Amino acid sequence: MYRNLSEFIDKLEQAGELVRIKEEVDPILEVTEITDRVSKASGPALLFENLKGSNHPLLMNMFGSTKRMNMALGVEDSRLIGEKIVALMKRETPQSLMDKLKALPTLLEINNILPKTVSKGACKEVILKGDDIDVLKFPILKCWPDDGGRFITFPCVFTKDPVNGTRNCGMYRMQVYDKNTTGMHWHMHHQGADHYRKAQRGGDDKIEVAVALGGDPVITFCATAPVPDGVDEMLLAGFIREKPVEMIKCETVDVEVPADSEIVLEGYVDTKELRHEGPFGDHTGYYSLADDYPVFHITCITHRKNAIYPSTIVGKPPMEDTYMGIATGHIFMPLLKMMMPEVVNFCMPVEGVFHNILFISIDKKYPMHARKVMNSVWGTGQMMFTKMIVVVDKDVDVFNTSEVLYRMGNNVDWSRDIMISQGPVDALDHASAMPHWGGKIGIDATRKWATEGHTREWPEDITMSDDVKERVDQIWSKLGIKL
Repeated sequence: MYRNLSEFIDKLEQAGELVRIKEEVDPILEVTEITDRVSKASGPALLFENLKGSNHPLLMNMFGSTKRMNMALGVEDSRLIGEKIVALMKRETPQSLMDKLKALPTLLEINNILPKTVSKGACKEVILKGDDIDVLKFPILKCWPDDGGRFITFPCVFTKDPVNGTRNCGMYRMQVYDKNTTGMHWHMHHQGADHYRKAQRGGDDKIEVAVALGGDPVITFCATAPVPDGVDEMLLAGFIREKPVEMIKCETVDVEVPADSEIVLEGYVDTKELRHEGPFGDHTGYYSLADDYPVFHITCITHRKNAIYPSTIVGKPPMEDTYMGIATGHIFMPLLKMMMPEVVNFCMPVEGVFHNILFISIDKKYPMHARKVMNSVWGTGQMMFTKMIVVVDKDVDVFNTSEVLYRMGNNVDWSRDIMISQGPVDALDHASAMPHWGGKIGIDATRKWATEGHTREWPEDITMSDDVKERVDQIWSKLGIKL
């Protein structure tokens, strides 16, 4: 795996997956327009080396293809990571001495991926405090014309639970207000916001925060992963890397960050202060609405001498986050199947921007099985945000949107096969009548059984017999038909 971001950039360049841009480009809107065109065309990663107003290079679109996403994770196929996680979880807890001896490799494996604290790190080659603090020295983007300002879009935001001290690393956009103050876009459903609320309830005036940018791309990816509450994202990163993430204590706050980060912003969020944040052109393809959010005060900036600033843009799909979402699905699908063994496959199509639409195929075994799956999905972690679930039979390819729509058109009686529910929706959802909660729909597009009230005969799919297919295969080359 990669020790730092520069190693990953070198690997991308060697593979022909990166273009260096030497022409001067403005991080205000111009970088977005260039990157959006490249991203929509499934183009390469971009290293902007001449940014107006900054001496630091800017890396864009580093995860913007299946190949680069797999390169970042160090695998040929991101599905392999999910299979590895499940294999580890399925190992039984040792009981006898012989069981303990058999489990020893597993215990050693876990020990070898735990985050490790170090005393030195490249992220502290330059240390800026007091009047020297200026986050705008970096090429921070204003992405879209109606954005409320410039936004840090690829931050790994580290906090500690004020009650039990467990670490969380999440990715939350940060609007830059001035050289030492930003917004902290903590959605109420996310763990960073939970730490913030606990600090408020405990009477704390502030919660310490550190923001890491760059480093091993696995760390950046893991900041977006929907891991269960209380699970350290750096443990997941160590699992994927197959070696520990080296962490170093910050200069001005009691928080640790990856030692090989490119840039670290240290500071605190005042638990009594809110400030208007947004709007922001978001991954929904719409501007997310402006609202009041907590404020991050920077007390120190540390960085590498020649720090590279990593960023991303979001907007109408497909974009770079599409490939991150696909990898997330590959990694966590085996875990979903452990909880719901009837699940054959699932797909969150890009048109649903990750959380609005879910196609899921099941091995149907009893009446109303599809509805059981819908309710299970809405009760599972961040899948609670799913606004539309379409359940199909096990022989349907959920990655073929045309086939799913075909089954919806033919297998659904709209007076019988839909389930309307209410529950949490993503904070970016602008269609719900109320913030943070709204309506959802489940659609049962499976074949219906008599025990589900369908007393009429259900017809078979039209298919040709195998012997005819074989005979035609044998004479096909003689028919003169080119397809």
